[in-house]
Amino acid sequence: MGDVKIYLVEGKMLIRPYKMPEWWPFRKYVRALKPEHAIEKVLSELGSNHKIKRFHIRIEKVVEVPPEEVEDLQVVELSKLKGWVKP
Repeated sequence: MGDVKIYLVEGKMLIRPYKMPEWWPFRKYVRALKPEHAIEKVLSELGSNHKIKRFHIRIEKVVEVPPEEVEDLQVVELSKLKGWVKP
């Protein structure tokens, strides 16, 4: 197993593709082992939250980011955990 890294995924998503199509930019910080896993996570989350298809999402950039530069506090706190404890 490798170390979990933090990735910044940037791109655009097509909102209302059939009525008044509009491309909205997005920036998302995710934790993943590889850039491919980060892309999969973003596609899954955006599709679930905004009810859009994967082919309406365009990934433009995937960059590994050090924890000091991350703006999402949830991702930072998750990266500080040493392990999981199940109740």
